[in-house]
Amino acid sequence: MTPRVRYEKEGRVARVTLDRPEVLNAMDLRTHEELAGIWDAVEADDAVWVVVLTGAGDRAFSVGQDLKELVARTEAGTAEPSTFGSRGKPGWPRLTERFAFPKPVVARVNGYALGGGFELALACDLVIAAEHAEFGLPEARLGLIAGAGGVFRLTRQLPYRTALGHLMTGRRLAAVRAHELGLVNEVVPAGRLDEAVDGWVEDLLRCAPLAVRAVKEAAAVSYGLPLDQAFDTRYVWEERRMHSADALEGPRSFVDKRPPRWQAR
Repeated sequence: MTPRVRYEKEGRVARVTLDRPEVLNAMDLRTHEELAGIWDAVEADDAVWVVVLTGAGDRAFSVGQDLKELVARTEAGTAEPSTFGSRGKPGWPRLTERFAFPKPVVARVNGYALGGGFELALACDLVIAAEHAEFGLPEARLGLIAGAGGVFRLTRQLPYRTALGHLMTGRRLAAVRAHELGLVNEVVPAGRLDEAVDGWVEDLLRCAPLAVRAVKEAAAVSYGLPLDQAFDTRYVWEERRMHSADALEGPRSFVDKRPPRWQAR
């Protein structure tokens, strides 16, 4: 059986590729099952420090849920009404609900990121897009809702009224506009996409992995907290970083005028 998702490791980097280019990397239930196993493997693998998530081909990151499968399941009476979240469904918890996933995930967006595909990108930490990329949540036009967190994340990552306009109408965002609004970290010509992604990956790998994880966790957990509570909150990865060998290695390498030798411990 041909895998729906490719998982490759290159040194400290895990590359996860949605591999259904013939349907613009639409995600069926088997895709979600495969992805769940991959996220488990990535999280458990101490050798992996950074993840790059992308879609095969140059037309789409992912156009989201495989609607042909949904219709077939509905007509067969095997599809239940769905709302927010994926609990009880194949692949749970999906990346969109792995709120404590510690490692940085970089979305490489080459083409359409629509519906669940956009929601996947919204759940990533950094988004690098080709100039021809388009983002959108068309669920309302289909009688659906962006139940994988699109409603919640878009209103946090864009100005509220801007986000609501796109959620309620299904209007798309061009890559350049998404970048102007702060939704995307960098937009480049398609021919330079890999170069740009690799540049961000290299910068992440130059940093201490525990520090990167501590930043990710603290930023996410404290997002809605008053500032005094943010300071008073204890963060799991910050506790690990604070007492790690790497917390000593960084200043020492600076004084010694040499590159740091991170151990992630």
